[in-house]
Amino acid sequence: MSESYLIPAAELLIEEEIKNSRFISYVFHCSSALEFKCVLTNLKVEYPGANHYCYAFVAGAPDDSINIGSSDDGEPSGSAGRPMLASLQGSNIGEIGAVVIRYFGGTKLGVGGLVRAYSSGLKKGLPQLETQLKQIRYPGQLVCDYHQLKDVEHLFSLFDVVIEDKVFTEQITIQFAIPKHLKKDLNQELATISQGLLIATYE
Repeated sequence: MSESYLIPAAELLIEEEIKNSRFISYVFHCSSALEFKCVLTNLKVEYPGANHYCYAFVAGAPDDSINIGSSDDGEPSGSAGRPMLASLQGSNIGEIGAVVIRYFGGTKLGVGGLVRAYSSGLKKGLPQLETQLKQIRYPGQLVCDYHQLKDVEHLFSLFDVVIEDKVFTEQITIQFAIPKHLKKDLNQELATISQGLLIATYE
């Protein structure tokens, strides 16, 4: 499994007119099916009265085959949602959602025409979509003394560690997340700054 992948860093909106129908393609960051539903609900308010709100999403890594979904929303089966999902999966971008809103203009496109129309905005938009790299991080825990905290936090900043929680008792217990390939190096550095007393544990 890849340790990192691209995700959208911004939203993208592309509007096209195809044979008198108006197609509005909206692409955005989407990390869960629930988040996707919220965006879809908002778009229906923002663009009321459209004939179709077809969509697709990949709410995980680009190769995730579980957290995905698509809908033709009343268009002929396989003419909108599945081609849109194929475009997203082919982009090699994760945590991505797309909704294509159609205002029908009176001219029927046929299944082949619909496949091209619903994919058109995504094919134009995905190559210009602004992205950022997401590191997959793994949970870990470290217990340190109060006087060691400053050095530990500095070390964590060098190793791309995200501190998720700190519990202050007689010592400090830190819950954190770290890229997998940096786990071993972090423990070596922790040992160096503490004469072998500090060691992080991983789930």
